[in-house]
Amino acid sequence: MADFLSVTDLSKDEILEVWGMAERLKKNPYNTLLKNKNILLLFEKPSTRTRVSFEAGINQMGGYPIYMDASTSQLSRGESIEDTGHTLDRYVDMVIARVYRHEDLVKLAMSMEKPVVNALSDLEHPCQILADYFTIKEKLGKVEGVNVVFVGDGRNNVATSLILGGAILGANVTVASPKEYSPRPAIIEMANEIRNNSVRVVEDPIEAVKDADVIYTDVFVSMGDEKEKEARLKAFLPKYQVNAKLLSKAPEDVLFMHCLPAHYEEEVTKDVIYGKNSVVFDQAENRLHVQKALLLKLFSITM
Repeated sequence: MADFLSVTDLSKDEILEVWGMAERLKKNPYNTLLKNKNILLLFEKPSTRTRVSFEAGINQMGGYPIYMDASTSQLSRGESIEDTGHTLDRYVDMVIARVYRHEDLVKLAMSMEKPVVNALSDLEHPCQILADYFTIKEKLGKVEGVNVVFVGDGRNNVATSLILGGAILGANVTVASPKEYSPRPAIIEMANEIRNNSVRVVEDPIEAVKDADVIYTDVFVSMGDEKEKEARLKAFLPKYQVNAKLLSKAPEDVLFMHCLPAHYEEEVTKDVIYGKNSVVFDQAENRLHVQKALLLKLFSITM
């Protein structure tokens, strides 16, 4: 069974397979496909949507979610991630991990034969992006050729997975960010290796959104970056805030997306989140359906 540490761990065809199952699960959410499966959620970071959507989804399919807060586990007392992985491999059928450092996720996966799922790391948030592009397909009928504009911190985990997912699925991704927060060159190179010219980086958000089908933003201060808050807010505000003024520069029917939680009056204003263009709560719901399908895929369970 394979791990899912990066959105690039699935091919386009595999993503479409996951989406097909997600559509069926959305219509008929309850089954016993994960009966007798013990699935551990190992979380170092706080969570609302990721934790609840995974726990609810596992329950809906007859499985048993086990939540373990890293701060109350032996990891907090110095046990290595490798020893933790070797031990958990004997107890559970899968680990869904939310970690500060992506390298710890890789070490965990290397120490286990059972599958490991990235529920967010400092590098990527692949489960979020699988659900986001699924939402775009629901709303627009397609992903290929869709113009997705990310406004804000182009180096954060959501932006990284959005760029790589767009390269796989055929979306045109534009990132509008200050130079010091533009996407990592290695990520742009990786995206272009998947599909040439799949990502564009600009500094001007007004230029970026003029032909947008989707505008996406995320917090300016990610978990783990709190010490940089003052510098980050100075770099991003007011230019990169998604508000009614910026939205007015985009096509009237543009979709607005945010992975949540939102920090109002920083990266976005409340009227945008609750406005007619917003699909943020639809994308939050779709985390549930797409992640359920992903788990079935990783367990090689068909439906």
